Amino acid sequence: MLPWSGVRVGVTLCLMRARKLVASVVASLAVPAALAAPAVARPPAAPAAPCDPTRTEPVYRGEVPSPKEVLGFDLGERQVGVAESDRYLETVAAKSDRVISGTLARTARGRPLRYAVVGRPELLSKAGLARVRRDAGRLRDPSTPEHLARRIAERGVPILWVSGNVHGNEPSGTDAALKVLRDLGDRADCAATTILNNALVIVLPSQNPDGREAGTRQNAYGFDMNRDWFARTQPETDGKLAMLNEYPPALYIDAHEMGGDSYFFPPNADPIYHETPEQAIGWINDLYGAAMAAEFQRQGIDFFNRDVYDLFYQGYGDSVPTTAFHAAGMTFEKGAGSPYPERVREQYLTQWVTLSAAARNRRSILSQWRRMTVDAHEQGEAGTLEPNQIYNPPNQIDRPVPDRRVRSYFLRDDDPAKRDEVRLIVRRLQRMGVRVEKLVKPLTVPDFKPYGRPEAKTTLPAGTYRISMAQGQKHWIQAMLNEDAYTPFPYFYDVTAWSLPLLGNVSGGSSGAVLRPRAVPVGTPPAPRPGHDGKAPKIGVLQLAETPSARESTGWLRHRLDREWRLPFTLLSPADVAAGKLDGIEVLVTPNGPAKTAHEELGDTGRAALQEWTRNGGRYVGWQGGTELAALLGLTTATLAEPTSDIPGTLLRVKVDGTSPLSAGVGPTAWNFTSYDVVMRASSGVVVSYPRPDSPDWFVSGFERGAAELGGTAAVADQPVGAGRSVLFAAEPNFRAFTDGTAKLLANAILGPNPANAQTPRADSTAKAAQQAAALPSYESPIRVSVKTADAAKAAGVLRSVGAAWTERRTGDVVHYVIDNPRGLPTDHHPFAGRLPSLIRKAGIAPVAVTLP
Repeated sequence: MLPWSGVRVGVTLCLMRARKLVASVVASLAVPAALAAPAVARPPAAPAAPCDPTRTEPVYRGEVPSPKEVLGFDLGERQVGVAESDRYLETVAAKSDRVISGTLARTARGRPLRYAVVGRPELLSKAGLARVRRDAGRLRDPSTPEHLARRIAERGVPILWVSGNVHGNEPSGTDAALKVLRDLGDRADCAATTILNNALVIVLPSQNPDGREAGTRQNAYGFDMNRDWFARTQPETDGKLAMLNEYPPALYIDAHEMGGDSYFFPPNADPIYHETPEQAIGWINDLYGAAMAAEFQRQGIDFFNRDVYDLFYQGYGDSVPTTAFHAAGMTFEKGAGSPYPERVREQYLTQWVTLSAAARNRRSILSQWRRMTVDAHEQGEAGTLEPNQIYNPPNQIDRPVPDRRVRSYFLRDDDPAKRDEVRLIVRRLQRMGVRVEKLVKPLTVPDFKPYGRPEAKTTLPAGTYRISMAQGQKHWIQAMLNEDAYTPFPYFYDVTAWSLPLLGNVSGGSSGAVLRPRAVPVGTPPAPRPGHDGKAPKIGVLQLAETPSARESTGWLRHRLDREWRLPFTLLSPADVAAGKLDGIEVLVTPNGPAKTAHEELGDTGRAALQEWTRNGGRYVGWQGGTELAALLGLTTATLAEPTSDIPGTLLRVKVDGTSPLSAGVGPTAWNFTSYDVVMRASSGVVVSYPRPDSPDWFVSGFERGAAELGGTAAVADQPVGAGRSVLFAAEPNFRAFTDGTAKLLANAILGPNPANAQTPRADSTAKAAQQAAALPSYESPIRVSVKTADAAKAAGVLRSVGAAWTERRTGDVVHYVIDNPRGLPTDHHPFAGRLPSLIRKAGIAPVAVTLP
C-alpha cells in the first residue's frame, strides 16, 4: 500500500515451507472459471457450471415461510428490527429440519444474541453435532494421528460462520444473513444442497442487538466490540467466543458497512500481523477473495481491496478468528451510501459466494486447517517466530521481528497483589484452548528475558506459570504474550500494542532454551469476583459531552464501576453541575471528552461550583479531556502540551512512586497506554512518571517515533486543591477496560486515602497551567499524517485534493498534519480517510506515520 523504505526480512526455512503449502492449497482449490487468465491459443471459456452458486435458479421446498409472510416485508425493503430478526430466525428453525437455534449470550440490556445452526438433518442431532465438534477438536490437536486426521478430512465438514452487525449502525449484514438462513433452510436446488452437504453453517445475524436497536456503533456500554475480541470484556463478545471454541470456524464472515457506495472484501492491506497463518491468508486472498472478485466483475459491481483494512491488531472479528482458530477471518464492508436493497443484496452475494467456495473445497480446507495446527506446533517446538513480510508490493518492512527463539513464556505468581491479574491472563489463555502449566519446583532458565529487560540467567520459583509454545495455538500464544507486536509499517488502523502481561502489569518473560521443567497442568481459574474492598465513597461520573470520544471513555468507566468494581455512581453532565447536583458527591471522576465544550457548558455557575466543591474537600479524578478541564479550572499546576511525537496506541513503562496511596498493589513500575496524549509536566505531586530515555527502565512496546519527549514527564499527578485534591492522568488509564494495570491506579485514586504531607501549589502556577490548557487544540478522533520536511508540499497537496482541513506543526525534520474529524467518524465511515494511504503512495511520499481513527 505505502512504499516505506526498510529492510526486507530474510525468509526462514519455516516460512518457505509455509509458502509451499500455500501454493499447494491454491493449486488444489476450484477457482471460478471467470478468474482463469486466458492464454493466446486458449479456446473460449466454458459455459457456467450446471450448479453455479449465483446463476442457479432458486427452488424452495415451501416449508419455511418467506420473510414477507412472517414480517410483512421482504428482506432488504427496510432494516429489520431486533425483535423481527429474532422472530424470523425462530420461524425458520421451527419450520426447517435443517436448522436449530439458540442463545449464545445476553447483552448488557438483557437482549438475547440469537444464532442458528444449519446443516443436513443428521448433523443436527445431538450425536451429529457432537461428532462435528469432536472431529474439529481432533483436527486442531497436533497429537491426533495423521491417518485419523486424513479420514476426518475425507468425511467431515468444516464449520463456517456468518455474522453481522457488530456495529449497531451497520445493519445490512443482518438482513443478508437472514436471507442466507432462509435459503439454506428451505432451498432444494443444487447450489443450496452443495453447501448443506459439505459444511455446518453457524448464522449469527446480529452481534450487537443493543447497538442495532439504538442505532449506535457501540454497544450499551460504549464499546466498539470489533476491538474487544481478545479481552472479552463484554458479554456479547465473551458468549460469542465461548461458542466459537465449541464450534471452531474454518471460515468467519464479519459483515460491516462503511462510507461511500463501493464494496470492500479481501485481500487485505498491509500490515498483517506476523503470526497470521500463511495457509489462511492463501484462502482469504486466493480462494474467497478471488471468487468474490470474479462474481462482482461478472455482475459489474464496484469493489476494491488491498487498501485501508488490515489484519494486524489482534482484537478484530477477522484477525482473531484467523490467528486463534486458523480460520479465514474476513471483514466485508458495503458502502452505506447505497440504497438499502442494494446493500443487503451485495452482502448476501458475498456471504453466499464465500460459503459456496468453501463447500466446493471441503476436503482441501479440512486438510489445510489441520496442517496449520501441525505447523504451529512444529514452529513452537523449534522456538521459531514467523517473520514480518509484505503482501502488497512495493511496500517494504520498516521493522523486522527479532531473530530470537521463543519456546516458553512464563508468568510469575509470587506477588499476592497481582494474583487476580495473573489468573485473569491464565483464564483468557485457557479459554482459547491454550495449555498452561505450573512449576512444582524452581526452574533455572539460562536465557530468561523479562518483559522489557535484557536476557539473564534466572531461577523462577515454584508456582510460576509456564506456557509452552509447542502447541497448536502457538500463533495465539505469541499474539497474547508478546513483548512487542513488531509493527512492520508506519501505518495504523488501530493500536500497536496489546500484550496481556503488559496490560495487566504482571511479571513474566520468555525463553528460547530447551527446558525440562517439573510442571503440572492447571485447571481454568474461576472468573474474578466482582467487587471492592472497604467502604465506597459517593461517586459522580462527569461525562463532558455526547461526542464519540466522551461516550466511549465514559462507557468504559461505567463498565468497570458497574460490572467489575460494583461501585454505585451518579452520571452527571456539565448542566447538572451548574444546577447544583454535586451536593453529596465525594469523588468526581471525569473521563475523556472535549474539555473546552464542557468548560463553556458549565458556565460561570458550574465552573464556580466545581472549583468550590474541590477546594472544600472534593476529590477530582480525571484523564485526557478531564485533565484538561481541571487545568482550565485552576485545579492543578500541571502544564499540558500537544505532543510532537507519533505514538498511535502504545505501551510505555512508567515509574510509580511507592509512597503514594495510588501505588498500592501496583509495584515500582507499570505499563502506560499512550495514544497521542498530551505531555504533562508538574513540579510537585508526580506519582507516575516516564523514565529518562537513556535509563534502563525505558522501554516501548508498539510503534513510536519521537517518544523520547515523554522522558521525565508526568503520567499521573496528585495535588492538593484547598482541602480537596486533584488526581490527573495524562492518558486513558482504562483503555477499552483492558488496561488492568493502570486501572488499578485508577481504583486507588477513587478508593484510596489522601496522601500525607502534600505540597500546596501556588496560585500563579495554576494560572499558568490554565493558560497553557486554553492554548491546546480541540480534536475529535483526528486523522494524523507525519512526513519528512522534504515531503511536506506533496503531503499538503494530497490533503487539499480531498478537501481536508488540517493543523500543521513542525518539529525538527518532521511535519505533523492533524486532520480534524468534527463528527468523530470512524475510518470506515469517513469520506476520505480510507483513501489517504493510497493517495500518499501515489504522491511518492514515504511517511513517518499515518494514523487513522
